[in-house]
Amino acid sequence: MQRGRQRREWRDRQIPTLRPVERAAFIKEYSEKKYKNIIQAGPGAFGNAATRIEAHLVKGGVFSYGSYPDIDALYQQQAAELDGARREAILFRIQQLMVERTIFAPIWQLAFINGVGPRVGESGFGRIPLFPYTAPYEDITLKGG
Repeated sequence: MQRGRQRREWRDRQIPTLRPVERAAFIKEYSEKKYKNIIQAGPGAFGNAATRIEAHLVKGGVFSYGSYPDIDALYQQQAAELDGARREAILFRIQQLMVERTIFAPIWQLAFINGVGPRVGESGFGRIPLFPYTAPYEDITLKGG
């Protein structure tokens, strides 16, 4: 009885409620854009900045609910760019626009305890601000010898 009354009260006050969903169903409904308003998502997509931007930011992305025409154009430009430095600069500009427009709102930052062994040259920790893993993967190196 108490729970039903609480749900009605929350509904009347327009307080969002949580609905736990099994992982496969969540990914399916998320990619089909069935969730509205605010949802909590922590996708751990593999890849680099370009692959993550494609999935979450540009028009037609599997997890993208909307897009900005200028960012879509920049994404297409970087996809066709053969020069690595220019491509990196375009991706960096896209990331700047994401921050300036507050497209994503971080809810929390997980506390990860990470370690690096003596044979590691470049670990990748801290290369991407606020990213708790070693990345980008292709930049991780081992010391010679």
